[in-house]
Amino acid sequence: MMEKRSVKEEIISSLPGFNCGICGYARCDEFAGALIRGHAKLEDCRFLYQEIFTKNLEELQRLLKEEKIIPEEKVITGLLDDYEADFILKPLPSESSCREILYPFTNEELNIGEVIRYRPLGCPITHFAKIIDENHGLITVHIVGPCHRLDKDFEFKEIGICLVSGFEGIIEGRLPSVGETVRFIPHHCMMQKVHSGVIVQLEGERALIEGIDLKVWAPPIKLGR
Repeated sequence: MMEKRSVKEEIISSLPGFNCGICGYARCDEFAGALIRGHAKLEDCRFLYQEIFTKNLEELQRLLKEEKIIPEEKVITGLLDDYEADFILKPLPSESSCREILYPFTNEELNIGEVIRYRPLGCPITHFAKIIDENHGLITVHIVGPCHRLDKDFEFKEIGICLVSGFEGIIEGRLPSVGETVRFIPHHCMMQKVHSGVIVQLEGERALIEGIDLKVWAPPIKLGR
């Protein structure tokens, strides 16, 4: 009769086994020990987030949750409509909001550094944002304020309705795969409304999501209301 493997042995068997040292530990068995002690995170192993290791990552997450090393994922729901989301999209390090990629329906010249006021197509809330990049008619912005931010010293360009084509930020919650359609809540969203889109780039927890839609075609999950 075969003896049951230890948790550490189970973890080692699910790691890529390259002993590359990129995680900060010389060998995968050392990394496994650090995971168990809570001194390392799965995100430290870059290979685990490649598509060929998706099953390995899921198994490692299961093992670590069973051992109470990482907490069970909490259910994330939109405040406005009670739809369930896969994750919250948070800002990149040292940035004020997750990046929003817009297609503006205006012929007005827009420049990096300018603050604009606009309303996303399909959203009832007016946004203020600072332009941080421009590329072939698409502008990338940081949200800087809600619609009530109006005073004499606050200068901005009024550009009307914009189409939101993408978001970029850090995932807090379930890590998806490239090409997957996901439901998420942008951290800066004033209505905390669930958006949907497709993961087109994924590097660790950093994601670029395109094909944005404010309509989520699934029945809402009600939380005893």
